Amino acid sequence: MTAVTDEGPGQSRGRGRSPEPAPDGEPRTAQDPDAQHGGWDDGLIARRAAAATEESAPAETPAALPEDDARPQVEAYVPSGSPLSPRLDALRELVGLSRARLGRTALAEAGRVLDEAAARQRLSSRHTVVAIAGASGSGKSTLFNSLAGAQISETGLRRPTTSSPIACSWTDGAAGLLDRLAIPGRLRRRPQSGGTAADEALQGLVLVDLPDHDSAARGHRDQVDRVLALVDAVIWVVDPEKYADAALHERYLRPLAGHAEVTFVVLNQIDRLPGEAADQVLDDLRRLLDEDGMALGEHGEPGATVLPLSALTGEGVGELRELLGRFVQDRSAATRRLSADVDAAAARLRPVYVAEGRPGLGERAREEFADRLAEAVGAAAAGQAAEREWRRNAGRACGTPWLRLWRWYESTRQPGRLDHGALTPPPEEQLTARQRVEQAVRTVADDAADGLPGPWAQAVREAAVHGAQGLSEALDELAGRATGTEDRSTDTDPAGVTGAAAGTGAQSRTEPERGGRTSARPPRPAWWPAAVLAQVAMTLLQIFGGLWLAGQIIGVLQPGLLTPALVMLAGIIGGPLVEWSCAAAARGPARRYGQEAERRLREAAAACGRARVLDPVSAELVRYREVRERFVAVTEFSTTGR
Repeated sequence: MTAVTDEGPGQSRGRGRSPEPAPDGEPRTAQDPDAQHGGWDDGLIARRAAAATEESAPAETPAALPEDDARPQVEAYVPSGSPLSPRLDALRELVGLSRARLGRTALAEAGRVLDEAAARQRLSSRHTVVAIAGASGSGKSTLFNSLAGAQISETGLRRPTTSSPIACSWTDGAAGLLDRLAIPGRLRRRPQSGGTAADEALQGLVLVDLPDHDSAARGHRDQVDRVLALVDAVIWVVDPEKYADAALHERYLRPLAGHAEVTFVVLNQIDRLPGEAADQVLDDLRRLLDEDGMALGEHGEPGATVLPLSALTGEGVGELRELLGRFVQDRSAATRRLSADVDAAAARLRPVYVAEGRPGLGERAREEFADRLAEAVGAAAAGQAAEREWRRNAGRACGTPWLRLWRWYESTRQPGRLDHGALTPPPEEQLTARQRVEQAVRTVADDAADGLPGPWAQAVREAAVHGAQGLSEALDELAGRATGTEDRSTDTDPAGVTGAAAGTGAQSRTEPERGGRTSARPPRPAWWPAAVLAQVAMTLLQIFGGLWLAGQIIGVLQPGLLTPALVMLAGIIGGPLVEWSCAAAARGPARRYGQEAERRLREAAAACGRARVLDPVSAELVRYREVRERFVAVTEFSTTGR
């Protein structure tokens, strides 16, 4: 088969660039000295080319062939059992879950990989698109022509020679792939078939000759970058002069190190190297590729294929043709290329998904947050006030009436003795409590975000700050409701003994929030009625003994001071004794009641903080764990070890 132009609809045939004829009327061949690349002015290449021209047969003139057939190009793209499909699904889910937390720039590469993978999977799986790339004067166009067996791509001393990508397809049905590469029909060719087994193995190959990657024309470099992102494999052509060029290694080979399985690196122009120089340059080239991080396919290991050849003399071209035949017939290049693209996208996303350590909210952080909120709301003080209130109620129920009457009298004489205003914290203390709440929120947010990647740590902190809006007011309301109950109980008590019922207020306000019943007064134990009866009996003894003595003094009763004095003394001593016994017995229940009031206020504050701060923070951590699992699924079947 001769080289032809594959024109699209509406295009005239023969518009493709054909080889410029030589003065003798024959088309220039790849060995024409005037068509070869320059760079060495010693004349050696020209003399060898002249000798080769005399011995070689002239190439055939390209003729027109029918256009690509109209048969469907889409086949089952991903082989059964391939890990690529689940990896793409996981990457798609990862991008979807991360859009609200990561910027568009961070997800741009992953989105591009998904789009290109979808586009490639819609096209033919019977074809393998291989690009030939190289620097100016490396001989890539000569190698392209040598593989095609025809003068397709222009060669010569002028630089740059190749200005646009030129494609050569060994079989029909590659129009969609070439449309994706934006290669026009006038630049699509067919190879010259020799009918050999090597040519049969290349069935399905689409070879693309690219402009120079180091061309002085920016448009040429842009075309190289665009096509390299779309092809299934790349043949990098280097020469003894530029094989160590920093532009090649830093701009292409090093960033594409993960694509080693779909990469060929050929050292061209070995005919210019005397003796063992070719082996030395080849070893140095392997060393540079290893430093770039590109695995080398040696000793049966997967990796880049490195081999020497001379496109001018044909040395090593047959071996490359054979390797390409096996590579094309395997029909896995596109899958491996896309898998490497997924690996590269995952490597870029790793800093925003992989945490250091095990971030999260542990029990210790939750308990410390609850302790800080309890301290801010004054749970301990409320418990102590509740304990005092319980003991005051015990003293009020079991104390002597004379002592209670004295307390009431003192309160009427000094109405300001109980400073009601002291029950409300001053502004300075309120400010301190608000600062404690803010500090507690910042601390728990920092603990939860510790070790998280930057965007997710920021999301956790924002969730905590947003949820904490109004938390200080809610906690102030808890404390304020308890204080309001204290004020009302103080105003309605003539003896002023219920003025600091903080525990009652805390209980009455926290129980409804927890779904319990409201209690305005502390509960009374079962022994209180007996103590009250004993105190009444002691009071009656005092009254009875006093009346008895009074009757004897005024002469109404028979004289006998001892008996009424003993009765009255028993009442006087027994009353305080009953009160003291009740006070001692009330210490344990009062302490438990205070602890219960402190616990309920602490739980109320903790529930408020949990609903407003901890739950939103936990939701963000759960979201991070979900995307982390998707990221692990993306990298689980990595073929490059990244």
